[in-house]
Amino acid sequence: MSENGLEFLQKRTVRTLALGQILGGFGLGSTLSIGALLAAELSGTVAWSGAAATFSTLGTAVWAIPLARLAFAKGRRIALALGAALAITGATLVITAAAVKFFPLLLLALFMLGAGSAASLQARFAATDIPTNKKVGKDLSLVVWATTIGAVTGPNLFGPGEVVGNWLGLPELTGPFVFTIAAQMLATTVFWFGLRPDPLLVAKQIAADKLQTKPKVSLSSAFSTLRQYPVAAYAIISIALSHMVMVAVMSMTPVHVTSHGGSLVVVGFVISLHILGMYAFAPLFGMLSDKIGPVKTILTGQLIFVAALMIAGLGSETHDAVTLGLFLLGLGWSAATVSGSALLTVSVPDEQKTNVQGLSDSLMNLSGAFGGAIAGSLVALFMFTGLNLITLVPVTAIIVMSVLVRNYRKTHPSVGIQDLPISS
Repeated sequence: MSENGLEFLQKRTVRTLALGQILGGFGLGSTLSIGALLAAELSGTVAWSGAAATFSTLGTAVWAIPLARLAFAKGRRIALALGAALAITGATLVITAAAVKFFPLLLLALFMLGAGSAASLQARFAATDIPTNKKVGKDLSLVVWATTIGAVTGPNLFGPGEVVGNWLGLPELTGPFVFTIAAQMLATTVFWFGLRPDPLLVAKQIAADKLQTKPKVSLSSAFSTLRQYPVAAYAIISIALSHMVMVAVMSMTPVHVTSHGGSLVVVGFVISLHILGMYAFAPLFGMLSDKIGPVKTILTGQLIFVAALMIAGLGSETHDAVTLGLFLLGLGWSAATVSGSALLTVSVPDEQKTNVQGLSDSLMNLSGAFGGAIAGSLVALFMFTGLNLITLVPVTAIIVMSVLVRNYRKTHPSVGIQDLPISS
């Protein structure tokens, strides 16, 4: 395919991925916010409220690798469409679990919904499959940004969702998942018909013309690649720990706000602003990553995290402080995730990208699941303030690693990265 043909296909791919992300984003707010409240209600204890984030992120972690392998074997089109289709099953099971009041079924439903998030995460990497002369940060961040529309709108559909749910005779709090089902059906259709020709299959064919041997796709080969390219390992760790911090604090916010007299509408507003911070400014961080380097942008994200955790933690008794803190929390996550993903994409050979990207998404969400799992216990022991202050520990770890990586790059300028310079 000619260079102009690749540029045209890249633009079409980014548009398709962006539309799919808009639709897929509708399920995010419902899963994390309403899911936390349903978990507390069906389990009978607030300590299990963090299970919503735990099992949805655990599901994302588990689904990430098989969906990445499916993408490598059959293309992004099939993998992304399947992820969205599995999320439909999860949303349906949420409604069923609430109807029969069976908490384990809710956990399974949240696990299935994680497949939709795995597809959403994979979509950002799909924007970088086709080899062009453009820098990867911009296109990757545009796909992340597209999630804003659905993800921010989703939590504000709690009220209308309950109206629809009551009209359909659904259990309390499950109405918004009707919108999730409809949106994921549309996302499945967009991915299935829009990603033709498949960007990853095109990229594989181009790579196959250059390679003499077929690359291995396995966990062992992924870890072997990370040992060979330490900058890629740093990118994965930064993404994973940043996600853990975000999930831990965000997963307990709905319970904290409602326990302080906040209504479901207030919860929806807080989560909407948080998700706005996560996705709306992604292009800014993508361009920043391309301009000043991804390591500096990751470091910027950690500094934003520090401000977010201090404001939300020390101001935990006021809705305004928590709202501002959650917005900044999303902003810090965006900076770290966009720049970390861009750094990972250009830090490994083309034939290992999909393999390592799947591992990254899996580790990212395992970290998130861990953060959600311990969040409830930390709040029970140290309250919401303590949770925020404790999560400063992994943030500090990333800051230290960023300094070490910058020093490493000064002494090893040609190791661990393919073509994107890390600014010093």
